[in-house]
Amino acid sequence: MTSGDYYVGLMSGTSADGTDAVVIEFTGGKPTLVATHFAPYSDSTRAAIQALTIAGGEELTRMGILDQALASCFAEAALRVIEEAGIDRQSVRAIGSHGQTLRHHPEGSHPFTLQIGDPNRIAELTGITTVADFRRRDMAAGGQGAPLAPGFHRAVFGRPGSALAVLNVGGIANVSLLTDVEPVLGFDTGPGNTLMDLWTQRHQQTPFDRDGVWAMTGAIDPPLMSRLLADPFFSLTPPKSTGPDYFSATWLEQHLSALTTVPAPQDVQRTLLELTAQTVAEALGADRPEQLAVCGGGAHNGALLARLASLMPGTTVTTTEPLGIHPDWVEAVCFAWLAARRLEGKSGNEPAVTGASGTRVLGAVYHA
Repeated sequence: MTSGDYYVGLMSGTSADGTDAVVIEFTGGKPTLVATHFAPYSDSTRAAIQALTIAGGEELTRMGILDQALASCFAEAALRVIEEAGIDRQSVRAIGSHGQTLRHHPEGSHPFTLQIGDPNRIAELTGITTVADFRRRDMAAGGQGAPLAPGFHRAVFGRPGSALAVLNVGGIANVSLLTDVEPVLGFDTGPGNTLMDLWTQRHQQTPFDRDGVWAMTGAIDPPLMSRLLADPFFSLTPPKSTGPDYFSATWLEQHLSALTTVPAPQDVQRTLLELTAQTVAEALGADRPEQLAVCGGGAHNGALLARLASLMPGTTVTTTEPLGIHPDWVEAVCFAWLAARRLEGKSGNEPAVTGASGTRVLGAVYHA
């Protein structure tokens, strides 16, 4: 990675709230954040994404239309962040686009993962080489295709002699374990914000429970909590990954319908917050790191961070900001980094994380 190279990273996560866009420059092989931009989705676009995470009529037609609409959103976000960086688009070597995940099924005889947001259209609208489709090569090599961030976390956050965990709380939560011992480890722990956001939208008519305030007006419902924690995903050993099509509204409703007494909405929200916190703490086990650095939207949920700290005595819970990258932009920077790895022919996956049979160069290149 040559100093002076600019890359754009685009991330549209499982929360489906909009596109995070960054411009980074590599300095001494490390990414330096130059500019950031968040482009929120319209209500109709967000609804279209959420509708496609579950089975329904005319799926292929709706997916094809959304594939192109999201590509236009991604291209616009890329051009906007380049403008805010004050650089010429010809100086950007590539855009790294994660795409919008609609399905992630790493299990079974024919595992697959599906992200949309046509990179052909991004390259055409921006005039910039675009790298996308990062997950499927790892999956073809027998891996889960996710999470892909642990190698990046090690490259930018790893510190000799320290035991650090990086927790991304997007729609789904995933953790990277960074120590002096090789290899780096990481896996999905389960739902992050996805269920809390769905429940808040349904009962509070707001996109999310800001700072966990509504959740903390409720109480944990033990029967519901017991049922949720009994899901077999939580007892799986890594490698493991999942998606919002698994931990969905249908999943939650099935558990609620099995209860003798349905809890009050705020009690459900408090239980969902506890589910995220407990499954993270339990996944890290008794040998917990010295520091847990949180990124993603969940980094702004003070109630969640406080609960994590309570469940993990001896571990300092912070965001990633003290480590050098604001928590809102870590994932977008990751995909700019992965794009750079692709153009340089370097591997982007961690086989110990995904379960792939070996390291692989990830991503397909769509030339301008």
